[in-house]
Amino acid sequence: MAKYPKTVKRLCPYCKKHTEHKVMQAKKKTRGTAHPLSWGSRTRIKLRGRARGYGNTGKYSKPAKPKMTGKKQSKKTDFRYECKECRKQHVQRKGFRAKKIEMV
Repeated sequence: MAKYPKTVKRLCPYCKKHTEHKVMQAKKKTRGTAHPLSWGSRTRIKLRGRARGYGNTGKYSKPAKPKMTGKKQSKKTDFRYECKECRKQHVQRKGFRAKKIEMV
């Protein structure tokens, strides 16, 4: 179990100075909901008509790759930080893996 503080002092990208931030944990979004118009999403393929055309784009000229099986033991954290001065929220850059997180 990872312990994380409820308030952290970090750089606010809006105030452009180090301020106290309130830490909130958000639910991790899937690729489809986080980036609905990304290049690989289904709606985008239908939208752009990428399925049409000639050739196999090198797809079947390569040998099949072995698939990695098994699921991960834990999910990455998704923290939101709210600046106590300007009340704006921003998201962490990188999450760390933990099965359970306790706010201390």
